[in-house]
Amino acid sequence: MSTISLILLGLVILFVLVIFYFVPVGMWIQGIVSVGLGKISILDLIRMRLRKIPPRLITDGVINCYKAGLTDIETDMLETHFLAGGNVANVVDALIAADKANIDLRFATATAIDLAGRDVKTAVQTSVYPKVIDAPVEGYLSAVAKDGVELKARARVTVRTNIPGLVGGATDETIIARVGEGIVSAIGSSDNYSRVLENPDNISKAVLNKGLDAGTAYEILSIDIADLDVGKNIGARLQADQAEADLRVAQAKAETRRAMAVAEEQEMKARTQEMQATVVKAEAEVPKAMAQAFREGNLGVFDYYNLGNIKSDTGMRDSIAGTDKKTEKSFK
Repeated sequence: MSTISLILLGLVILFVLVIFYFVPVGMWIQGIVSVGLGKISILDLIRMRLRKIPPRLITDGVINCYKAGLTDIETDMLETHFLAGGNVANVVDALIAADKANIDLRFATATAIDLAGRDVKTAVQTSVYPKVIDAPVEGYLSAVAKDGVELKARARVTVRTNIPGLVGGATDETIIARVGEGIVSAIGSSDNYSRVLENPDNISKAVLNKGLDAGTAYEILSIDIADLDVGKNIGARLQADQAEADLRVAQAKAETRRAMAVAEEQEMKARTQEMQATVVKAEAEVPKAMAQAFREGNLGVFDYYNLGNIKSDTGMRDSIAGTDKKTEKSFK
């Protein structure tokens, strides 16, 4: 066999391979057998190859939808969603599951949910099989009743997916936060903690009636109090702290008054010493006045002796009077 013949044979084989690559005859035949002629055309498959869209993914999606009764799903719809970056297989599974579960899920809604970053297949499954959310995820919710006693609660929230609210709706964190807020509010409005312990279902009813699932991606089916424990007596502790604070304020005020009294006492002592100094100063002027009287002749020698005798008599009388007082005290 000549070289030219080998080259021609190779070109023919290459051409056949290229033709079979761009013209997936096997998938076209499978489409005809599964959904009938015209649903998946050979031109559609060639166009998918040229646009770098996996023909197998689109073909399987159309076939699965057709076999499930969703005959309005066309190849160009799945192609558009694939080019938009969506998960075609997930959307197809979600549409089939929703149709079998009698859930109203349109193709446009499913693709919008998928492009929004939500798992549309899981959302449909949650609509069929509700899931349970713990509120809070870890630990307990702490709330105080009107009598000051702390209660620690833990709830289990049963939800199912709200399909129309998936796009733009709040997620699990919002449900947990709203349920926690509702439980704290319900316990806080109770007059006595014992009433809460007797009927914990009242909390569930009060929280459930508030419509906490508004604007979220879920519909709350039930709220059950899984655990409820008694904590500390917050009211008594607050009263004790308030009493201690009042005591400190009273002590501070008493200390202020004592300091003012001490200051006033010191001031009175200073005034007394000032007056005593004035008296001493005045007494110091007496000898000067007497000397001046001697010089001017206004006071004689006998007058001076008489004044001394009077002073001695007065001192003696004072001494006797002091002795008598001490004697009286000793007799008593």
